[in-house]
Amino acid sequence: MSGRFDVRDTPIAGVRVVQRKPHGDTRGFFERLYCDDELRPVLQHRAVVQINHTRTEHHGTVRGMHFQWPPHAECKFVSCLRGEIFDVAVDVRRDSPTFLQWHAERLSADNHRTLVIPEGVAHGFQTLTDACELLYLHTAHFAPESEGGLHPQDPRLAIAWPLPVSVLSPRDAAHPMLVDDFAGVEA
Repeated sequence: MSGRFDVRDTPIAGVRVVQRKPHGDTRGFFERLYCDDELRPVLQHRAVVQINHTRTEHHGTVRGMHFQWPPHAECKFVSCLRGEIFDVAVDVRRDSPTFLQWHAERLSADNHRTLVIPEGVAHGFQTLTDACELLYLHTAHFAPESEGGLHPQDPRLAIAWPLPVSVLSPRDAAHPMLVDDFAGVEA
């Protein structure tokens, strides 16, 4: 793909890394975070309908692992605008060859990467620095009745968080551990 982005696949189908290409000079840089025309091969038939901004104050904090059940499943484009995070995608698509496998990327203000999390893939992250800010582009509106989650410290997932988990919200800590009969999400 030419233009302002390079896109690479990961071991989990549909989870992609978008490398943004800032244009800089002595003043600083200009960077395109999203372009419908250039990212159409990634976005496919979807449209961005919601943009969210988060700030997490303390390093070691884990947020996640979140997903939405169909018919409100969503694709997310996640970018770190301040600080650095360990961004994790867990495949929860029941018929996927990578079911319950995870992939992580370090996203930071300095490396100019976006992680694309498709429908049927849970998402979470750990802050590696204080005062991290993220920008999320979503292809579906948030539907609280369709919210799903996995416990980020589930031993069955065995996510290798780079830091000890220092903060976990009561909501995320309440996500259940996986059981043998977890059927996953229909893709």
